[in-house]
Amino acid sequence: MKIAPIIDPSARKPSPKPVRVDLRKVFTFGTALWAIALIVCIVLLAFGINAERAQTVCEAGTVIGVLMLVWEHFDRWDYRRLGE
Repeated sequence: MKIAPIIDPSARKPSPKPVRVDLRKVFTFGTALWAIALIVCIVLLAFGINAERAQTVCEAGTVIGVLMLVWEHFDRWDYRRLGE
């Protein structure tokens, strides 16, 4: 173990550049899972099982997922525009 980078910060190796990740896949998958759970809650309510609280949580998850997809769209748009 070398102690030089701790004592002298200029001896450190440069940090790698951050990797650009495609979050659309992650947000789409998560939103789809929330939407499926919402459908399950609606079916449970149709059968008379009290799932109103779970339905509210699933609705919120679906709405937040859609908002994150919109955010990712505009973030990518800015990234492509600034990269030109």
